[in-house]
Amino acid sequence: MPVFVVAIILGIVEGVTEFIPVSSTGHLMLVTKLLGLDPARWEAFNVIIQLGAILAIVVLYWGTFWKVLLGLIRRDADSWRFVRNLLVAFLPAAVIGLILIKQIEALLGNPLVVPVTMILGGIAILVVERLAKYPDVAHVADIPVGKSLAIGFIQCLSMIPGVSRSAATIMGAVSLGVERKTAAEFSFFLAVPTMLGATALEFVKHRQELMSGASGVGMGTVAIGFVVSFVVAIVVVRAFVRFISRHSFAPFAWYRLVVGVAALAWLLIS
Repeated sequence: MPVFVVAIILGIVEGVTEFIPVSSTGHLMLVTKLLGLDPARWEAFNVIIQLGAILAIVVLYWGTFWKVLLGLIRRDADSWRFVRNLLVAFLPAAVIGLILIKQIEALLGNPLVVPVTMILGGIAILVVERLAKYPDVAHVADIPVGKSLAIGFIQCLSMIPGVSRSAATIMGAVSLGVERKTAAEFSFFLAVPTMLGATALEFVKHRQELMSGASGVGMGTVAIGFVVSFVVAIVVVRAFVRFISRHSFAPFAWYRLVVGVAALAWLLIS
């Protein structure tokens, strides 16, 4: 299969799955294996094209980011609380990610982890939907700092492939009393520093390889995946926000369960 076709396929997978609670990393690992690709060859690509999904959030929520920036200049309390909450929630992933980087990389090399965590994550979503208390937080700036920190620690679960960063942060926030649309948007905003950090680290590690195209996956291929993930993520995020404004997260839970069971059976048989 031509490299550019693979880049398009993986870009679509990234754009569709990054911000909904189904695990983009898990899907990319499974699709990479399904296509018979060398995981090591595409590892950096799969991380760096997340920048396309990040750009989608920046574009879709540009008004919010601009308002917060102007508020910081004017010393607006809501804007400062908004930024405080994001920084506090980002901190655990930054620290724990650096400490456990070798263990995380080892897990990324084991595709069997994905279906197991997909199944467990689906069950967790159903449990949270049933037990979550009535939401009392309706804006990102209104999330108490303690809850922001708790969401940050919950986000660290997504370092395990298949858990899903968006599932961990959204359902963690919902379980702490954050309104579901606000929980989703907080997850989107938190993705920006989190994924920027992960992408920068991956680029530094594989800079020479990517720039030279030594593995056959160069910056041109990354650019294709970036653009595709950006366009697809814009469409998916808009649809996702409309969906969760009217419905529960249960359909995503059942999707995870079905895909997890199917993937587990496939990996054990193959």
